[in-house]
Amino acid sequence: MNFELFIAKRIIAGKKYKNSISSPIIKIATIAITLGISVMLVSVAIGAGFQKKIRDKMAGFKGHIQIVNYDNNNSDISTVPISMNQDFYPKFKGIDGIKNVQVFANKFGVIRTPESFEGVVLKGVSTDYDFTFFKEYLVDGRLPNFAQERNKEIIISSTIANNLNIQLNDTIEMIFNATKSKTPFKRRKPVVVGIYDTGFQQFDKNMVLGDIREVRRLNKWSDEMVGGFEVVIDDFNQLTTIGNEVYRNVGVTLNSTTLVDNYALILNWLDILDNNVWVIIGIMIFVAGINMITALLVLILEQVQLVGILKALGSPNWSIRKVFLYNASYLILKGLLYGNIIAFVIVGIQKYTGVITLNPQNYYVTTVPLNLDVSAIVLLNLGTLLLCMLMLVIPSYIITKIHPSKSIKFA
Repeated sequence: MNFELFIAKRIIAGKKYKNSISSPIIKIATIAITLGISVMLVSVAIGAGFQKKIRDKMAGFKGHIQIVNYDNNNSDISTVPISMNQDFYPKFKGIDGIKNVQVFANKFGVIRTPESFEGVVLKGVSTDYDFTFFKEYLVDGRLPNFAQERNKEIIISSTIANNLNIQLNDTIEMIFNATKSKTPFKRRKPVVVGIYDTGFQQFDKNMVLGDIREVRRLNKWSDEMVGGFEVVIDDFNQLTTIGNEVYRNVGVTLNSTTLVDNYALILNWLDILDNNVWVIIGIMIFVAGINMITALLVLILEQVQLVGILKALGSPNWSIRKVFLYNASYLILKGLLYGNIIAFVIVGIQKYTGVITLNPQNYYVTTVPLNLDVSAIVLLNLGTLLLCMLMLVIPSYIITKIHPSKSIKFA
């Protein structure tokens, strides 16, 4: 053990500052570190939670990448079909990171009840569809049974169900515009077998999930025709790269777009949220650093006699500076420990109780989402410790201005 570390440990062990003038300042500095790291961890958890939850919801409804015919001006309504017989279906070859490729076809319709009506989009899917998302948000009932020869089962959102007073297992009336038919409209009477609630009102208010075979019958398409393909990927951070690869590997008559292309406004809002988190982190580290600088200066001035004795014994300035930097690091680590405990408690309470709620019309979620991974915890703690220590190196230079004779004489 080197000399300065030994001295620093003796100071800490002896708790020299507990009953001293510096005691309130030391406590304030420790509290600043504690509150700073807890606020930073919670802020990062909220930012990451929003990113993950909203991205997952958009991908659950639309897939990460959509492949449709160029003639479909509105991807929400499948007007021009494409064949299922594509080189990339059912699996893209030569592109890593793709989890699933699934077919879909959308048809605009109206749900009519004796009291009211609601415009909706019937999204027809098949057995290749990844239902993980809807299983998570299914609040009542079950998913449609695609093993039936004629599947008239659908799932609707709780928003639609509440607006139209529809109950589980109700047979409802849906009206669609007819294609290549003598009558202008076609009626269907599907059965509501499931109700979901994602809190994403932009989709919940009009999305109905059913069988793609019913959309084909309504549009008079053959069994191999679909409205498009949805590509689900493993890592959202690779969306742009994989999206470019997919675009290059689809036919010239097809167009592929990503969530970034289709929902840039929402994703830009998430980027702004990330910027706010970085601002909070910067402010918290700056405040914690200023408080630690104040505490360090007070500690040094309070231990002037010790500095003079160490210098008289031949200790170099840098060794004496390290004595106080070690003491400061102890206070920072103490604050980090308490701050992490507070942050973990807050994150745990919110994650398992959802006590803090939000308006889904404004935030696309019903409760504040939190997502805190190990890498974020490690980086924030190490970054705070490193930056605070760097901020303390310059103030510790005051030790070089202390003269042994004067400090010992007037201590």
